Amino acid sequence: MRRNFRHNNHKEKDVIITIKRLGINGEGIGYYKKKIIFIPGALPDEVVVAQIIKDYPHYIQAELVRIKEKSPDRVTFPKDVPPEVGGLELAHLSYKKQLEFKKNNVLEALKKYHPRGYAKYKVKNTIPAPNEWHYRNKAQYQIERDHGKTKLGLFAPHSHKLFDLPIMLTQSKDTQKIERTVKALIEKLHVPVANYYRHFPGIKTIVVRQSEASKEIQVTLITVGHEVKNLLTLSQELSKLPNVVSIYQNETDWRNPQVWGNKTEKLGGKNQITEEILGKKFALSPRAFFQLNPVQTVNLYSEAIKFLDLTPDQTLIDAYSGVGTLGIIAADQVKQVVGIETIPEAVADAKHNVELNHVKNADYFQGNVEKVLPQLQEQGLPVDALIVDPPRTGLAKGLIKTLLRTKPKTFVYISCNPSTLAQDLVLLTESYNVRLIENIDMLPQTARCECIVKLTLRK
Repeated sequence: MRRNFRHNNHKEKDVIITIKRLGINGEGIGYYKKKIIFIPGALPDEVVVAQIIKDYPHYIQAELVRIKEKSPDRVTFPKDVPPEVGGLELAHLSYKKQLEFKKNNVLEALKKYHPRGYAKYKVKNTIPAPNEWHYRNKAQYQIERDHGKTKLGLFAPHSHKLFDLPIMLTQSKDTQKIERTVKALIEKLHVPVANYYRHFPGIKTIVVRQSEASKEIQVTLITVGHEVKNLLTLSQELSKLPNVVSIYQNETDWRNPQVWGNKTEKLGGKNQITEEILGKKFALSPRAFFQLNPVQTVNLYSEAIKFLDLTPDQTLIDAYSGVGTLGIIAADQVKQVVGIETIPEAVADAKHNVELNHVKNADYFQGNVEKVLPQLQEQGLPVDALIVDPPRTGLAKGLIKTLLRTKPKTFVYISCNPSTLAQDLVLLTESYNVRLIENIDMLPQTARCECIVKLTLRK
């Protein structure tokens, strides 16, 4: 398998490298002239021929040319999908070894940042996903038109090269089918496609999300500019497709480095689609965060709430609460749930979900948790138990200071980034012991892992 990452036009010589281990992003790591070398697509114990792409002061980037000695753990990379596409960083590695790699990622992060007592932490084996393929229920594809040809798919990592993706084997079949149908309708109806280089307005991104429980599908058309020719006609055609019940436009501009803009408007259908997890229903608007693997989410949330050891007299704080999933699921076990979330649409969804599930003891607040939580405490809110599910950047340092000051007796940290988790634990273990770390594979074939940490207040 040759990966065509060309970062410059200067052709370096080929080198022979023995791969020692995998990096945190799934790339093979070896050494050349006493300098670390990263080779995507290579596996531990393989001897490979690689071409140096860029020689930096402290490391080397290279691409895999061919394999001289193959690992017994290597499996066939999926056909019809370019290896350069992100989201398949480990698709050439056996699934058993993927699970081992994800546990090892956590151990390596702890070893690097060495929070208090890290060598004695109990880190359990990774819980495998029920489905290794076709598990993602949300597709977020970029679209572009070049010399009359329309492409719809994903960019290569750290690149503006867009790969057209008729097939993506981690994606659910229904979301893939709708994505391709949207592309065909855009071509048929001559709907403008945004052009970054010429700054033409039009559709930039197509987001398709499906509920695992109800099979309802929500389509969001992310556009540059508000007025896009034939957009409403496109929406009307989409509403005729099987299971498509909700259609939105999200508006952004060229200055925004993020995929999503701040203005979202319904074009047709329902306000939300409805998902169900552990007997609770959750209405989802386009920008609301929800786990991408709903089947495995059942295991993730079940374990997380079990780790809390909740009692009926407690107040549970659900920080980074999203649409209220964890708090609403746990509400039957506690006296009160208080959720805090920054995205206004998610807070609105959470409040709607409280009513949808007839929950009487949960309240949700909008704002940064490091600011809102101290305000609520000043008003007399007790903080008995805490659950956090932050973004990849980890906990806000202001929140960590608040936690070390208020000291909830127990809390659970759900992390999707072992590095930021380990850094946060360096601070948190000033007052807390780490009882257990449970690793759960939410995204097979990728280097991403999700882990649950149980912390208890040290006496």
